[in-house]
Amino acid sequence: MIITKQKDKKIILDYLKQDKAVFIAGCAQCAVVCKTGGEEEIAGMKEFLQKHDKTVTGTCMVDVPCHLVKTKKMFQQHRAEIDKADAILVMACGDGVQSIMEGTKGKKVHPALDTLFLGEVAPGGVFLQKCSLCAECVLDETGGLCPVTLCPKGLLNGPCGGAKEKKCEVNKDTDCVWIKIYERLDTLKQLDKMRKIQPARDNSKRLSPGKHTLGEK
Repeated sequence: MIITKQKDKKIILDYLKQDKAVFIAGCAQCAVVCKTGGEEEIAGMKEFLQKHDKTVTGTCMVDVPCHLVKTKKMFQQHRAEIDKADAILVMACGDGVQSIMEGTKGKKVHPALDTLFLGEVAPGGVFLQKCSLCAECVLDETGGLCPVTLCPKGLLNGPCGGAKEKKCEVNKDTDCVWIKIYERLDTLKQLDKMRKIQPARDNSKRLSPGKHTLGEK
């Protein structure tokens, strides 16, 4: 799940100061769960823009904004409304913004959201970052807990020795993930994995911009 939050509406208005007519696009996937780009949020944004003298030429919910082919097909159905707009306000993640820009042949786009992280949906409307998309997953060695993300120092070999009463020395309100990894591996009877020294990360695997082909190993 890509976690997003809505930008301050003053910032959005500033983005749109040169645009009188706006088309609004939402996301039927992650942004719906985050309540940042679903039908309700689109309706609220439309009302807000109209109160500030903007003409909303149309709206749509894109099923998967980060899927370029599907996005192109979706926007063909709204071509007339989009052509009337000076810009598209996108209520989706940053990748969705860029896919919509490409899918509408370079139409001017504005992001309505800030993209935060890849996260887990927890009870009570809480989103927790669990993965850093590091391109070199070590979860098998750590009992399913990611030290790259859950350790503020990103230690691949831990604990660091600074933990006190099982709490992290960087964030004292947070449990030390390496102690949790130890306890998890102990439960699984896999403590021998703690003795394995993880090599330094191969940062070449994270060069930007990334590209991967379906089926590639």
